[in-house]
Amino acid sequence: MFEQGLISLLRPDELTIPPVELGRAIVEAIEADGKYELMIFARSTSAEKEKAAGGVPIIAVDYSSVDSLVEALEKHKIDTLFSVVDANGGAESEFNLIKAADKSKVTKRFVPNIWGSEYVGWFLDFYVAPRVKTYMFPFSAFIDMAHDVAAIPGTGDVPVVYTCKSCQPRETIPSLLSETDADPATNSPDTFDIAAFAAASLSLPKWEKETYAVGDRLTVNEFLAIAEEVKGTKFAVSHDSMETMSAGKSTQLPAYEPLYSVMPKEVLTGVIAVFGVMFENGQFDFEGKHLINTEFPEIKPRKVREMLVEAWGKK
Repeated sequence: MFEQGLISLLRPDELTIPPVELGRAIVEAIEADGKYELMIFARSTSAEKEKAAGGVPIIAVDYSSVDSLVEALEKHKIDTLFSVVDANGGAESEFNLIKAADKSKVTKRFVPNIWGSEYVGWFLDFYVAPRVKTYMFPFSAFIDMAHDVAAIPGTGDVPVVYTCKSCQPRETIPSLLSETDADPATNSPDTFDIAAFAAASLSLPKWEKETYAVGDRLTVNEFLAIAEEVKGTKFAVSHDSMETMSAGKSTQLPAYEPLYSVMPKEVLTGVIAVFGVMFENGQFDFEGKHLINTEFPEIKPRKVREMLVEAWGKK
């Protein structure tokens, strides 16, 4: 079913470094599954880029032309699209892909690159990079794992979904894991959690309009308690009220400092404040949503405790 063609759309710059983040993770998960023909659309291609992409064919396309995209989709018999095009380039490419997929006679399913405020939970990778293999950068928001400090948004008692975007397990430390936290034997080292669900979804005869993946569901305070237990130390804790965050202000942690070179401190302060309000409002919780976890119970996503032990537990 839907095995004639598949394409994962990567940001053009990702193919030179080599491809990173979710796009690369999906590519690797689908390759590991071995059931589907896989291609990548990019603005340009070269032997070097294909080598960086693990030998997956890269098709050069013109994102500015709907007709050109339709031609490429039909020529290569692409029935399923995963879009991970760069959001920084504006919305035109995404809109053109949607129009092209709609016009294509062979394309049946399309996963858009959503840039709105309804986020897909919080990526657990942020707290374990680079200590655990992941294509994500470190962004230890609210709980600074490296410096043992935390700035809790609001009460910290609202559930938040944490899911590994592209982190892989290495050797775990069973003594710090409860029986319900992880079963390392069920976690293939060749799969990533969200990417694994994306690859598995290709076998479904029908897709829901919206589907969510959940790795773990904890409050910020529960996350903090696990972090303190794993590291064997008490964190210095402060709180940002809803009033403070609603005014665009937030406590800046040492973990944020490396980001100032790409995002000025005053800008990042506002960004963290927005995320804090969303955490406290429950916008990072998926209660009542359709979960792909129920479709594939054999996929065991990593839990917060498991990943923190892997990254920060005493070896």
